[in-house]
Amino acid sequence: MAEQNKQKKQVEEITSMEEDFAQWYTDVVKKAELVEYTSVKGCMVIRPYGYAIWENIQRILDGMFKATGHENVYMPLFIPESLLEKEKDHVAGFAPEVAWVTHGGKEPLEERLCVRPTSETLFCEHYAHIIQSHRDLPKLYNQWVSVVRWEKTTRPFLRTREFLWQEGHTCHATAEEAWEETRRMLDVYATFAEESLAIPVIKGPKTESDKFAGAVSTLAIEALMHDGKALQAGTSHYFGDGFAKAFGIQYTNKENTLTYPHQTSWGVSTRIIGAIIMTHGDDNGLVLPPAVAPVQVVVIPVAAHKPGVLEAARALTERLNGFARAKMDDSDNSPGWKFAQYEMKGVPLRLELGPRDIEQGQCVLVRRDSGEKITVPLAELETVIPAQLKALHDALYQKALANRASHTYRCTSLEQIQQALRTQGDGFVYAMWCGDEACEDAVKEATGVGSRCIPFEQEQVAETCVCCGKPAKHMVCWAVAY
Repeated sequence: MAEQNKQKKQVEEITSMEEDFAQWYTDVVKKAELVEYTSVKGCMVIRPYGYAIWENIQRILDGMFKATGHENVYMPLFIPESLLEKEKDHVAGFAPEVAWVTHGGKEPLEERLCVRPTSETLFCEHYAHIIQSHRDLPKLYNQWVSVVRWEKTTRPFLRTREFLWQEGHTCHATAEEAWEETRRMLDVYATFAEESLAIPVIKGPKTESDKFAGAVSTLAIEALMHDGKALQAGTSHYFGDGFAKAFGIQYTNKENTLTYPHQTSWGVSTRIIGAIIMTHGDDNGLVLPPAVAPVQVVVIPVAAHKPGVLEAARALTERLNGFARAKMDDSDNSPGWKFAQYEMKGVPLRLELGPRDIEQGQCVLVRRDSGEKITVPLAELETVIPAQLKALHDALYQKALANRASHTYRCTSLEQIQQALRTQGDGFVYAMWCGDEACEDAVKEATGVGSRCIPFEQEQVAETCVCCGKPAKHMVCWAVAY
């Protein structure tokens, strides 16, 4: 009994998100058993439940990549310093975050090795070896790996020194093909975010000052979290032929002329799990979109000690696993404790089955998002469960969309931005910009919000720049960001 009380207390101990959002986030990732801290600052153990979410993300995205013609490869963990330095803008952008290997055993290395922060240089070296003719193009590659960036301030999933991700790297005969790939993969990410994660996103290019090191252009999807802060959920980069020239990648085109190919890269990381938590979670813990939930339906036997209940619950769980990811909890914890536990872990649907339910050929279905209870005939579960999972996904998406709409401000002056943030809280600010980096910096200094992207869907909020009053070139989405 003492152990059960202790467990119950742990389930209940989640800080209110309105009281302290940062502490709420930490409570959730710990108590939902997503991560554990390690002796290496900024590195985390992704526990089985957290890793199962990542596996579902990986499974869905990998299928989307392969459907668009991409193949998986694997590049080395280490990058020689001389190789990293071949593209000057690229190395300058990553230099502050690079971790170096200087010794092999007790012997100093002849050349320092970088622990990969990203793999552009490795792919370029490989392309230089394997691409000679237009017949060798395009190369549509992706890899699932970990990378290391020596971040100063860390938080599980959102910013860690080692994290998991996928990084696509492609090589094309023409600029048009490479740019088409850049846009296509951004659309893949946006579709995944909205249709699998129930997270609405804004698509658009980054400003010149905020693009990826070495890129000609960086496109991003930006999501708004529950607390009004932005999170960059995925990026797609167009490199032009700059990397090809730096690494000597050339091919003979159809006119028998030696020319440089054009490249792209694109990536999504375990940071997206942080986005799921902060978009959909509530004061009871996680709320997981069904597509990536490790368990979509949890079966809770009620009065499990009575004859036939456990057997019926097991048979029902086996049946559910024919069309959903289901599990039964037959532990000796009380049903009440189990209800709270699986709410905290964000399981989309809870199915309760007791002696009376068995007798009447029904069960009680409870939705995680709304707490709505539905009595369902057992014979109709094959229809009802998929419909309820879809309805839950749609409700999560609409709720996130409504949160974004209520925290989106259209402003025509720095004073309006300051007032909106002060009176209504953080959010997306739509304001016009002249294109001058000095104005971009001045907006951030005056208001605290930085440029997130230049949305493809433009609005004419005003005719002049929000900062300097000169004619505006773009509407920019500004926000405080994770």
